[in-house]
Amino acid sequence: MDLKKLHYFIAVAEELHFNRAASKLNMTQPPLTQQIQSLEEELGVQLLERTKRQVRLTAAGAIFLDESRRIVSQLEQAVTRTKRASQGKIGHLSIAFVDSAVGDMLVHVIKGFRERFPEVELSLLEMTSAEQRKALEDGKIDIGFLRVAEPSIHITSRLFTNETLVAVLPKNHPLALQPALSVQALADEPFILFPHRMGTSFHDFILNFCRQHGFLPRVVQEAVQMYTIVNLVAAGIGISIVPSSVAVFQRSDVVFRTFIEEPPPVPLYAAWKTERSEPVLANFLDVMEETTS
Repeated sequence: MDLKKLHYFIAVAEELHFNRAASKLNMTQPPLTQQIQSLEEELGVQLLERTKRQVRLTAAGAIFLDESRRIVSQLEQAVTRTKRASQGKIGHLSIAFVDSAVGDMLVHVIKGFRERFPEVELSLLEMTSAEQRKALEDGKIDIGFLRVAEPSIHITSRLFTNETLVAVLPKNHPLALQPALSVQALADEPFILFPHRMGTSFHDFILNFCRQHGFLPRVVQEAVQMYTIVNLVAAGIGISIVPSSVAVFQRSDVVFRTFIEEPPPVPLYAAWKTERSEPVLANFLDVMEETTS
């Protein structure tokens, strides 16, 4: 069925006058009459009762008017939503991040994106860097924020931000009284670190930092989540060295201390599948660029 016929019928049914309906549709009355007759023949149903004095809807015509309005409204809504989807204004975006990445910068990006594109549904997933790379390759997430940017023709990576390293200690630790620490002061301390087996270079990053200052840390406990590391420090299991953004997991019984020596920067990368070109992802990358520039 030609959708134009529905528009013609709705106009006549609302005006109950062929000439007024034709004027409303910017056409003459005879072609409009022919279109309505063609519609009735196609349906095999009389929709309008016509006399010299008036036009009125039949019972079937009244039902068909309601359904026609619904169909036209749904079509208009479908067209509108399709256009908005092509502009990245509606849709879905899955964002993964390492748990140490929930600092101010990422929060500002997500908040800015939600304010600009409130109809985009966001899924926020906490994953290790290795898990994110696998999820990106499998198409299970749209963008990830991870610690390692391994060269790949399939994954595009961009430096998102650089952080510094800080020590996290129990509040009652003797070193907690110092506003800043020397790395060497931690040489004899028991360490809690992110496990090397999780396929991340962050474990080696900490080891190399300590090695550069004359010692290798004595690792007594490993934990996958940074907030778990902070909790284990609070429990007195040991101390740790973590990215500065981990301070968001602040507890009253732990302290974070900077180092006297300048530690190497701790990069956080944004990564997405190179071939992905969804408008929603493009809009997120634009917001990210504006926020970080």
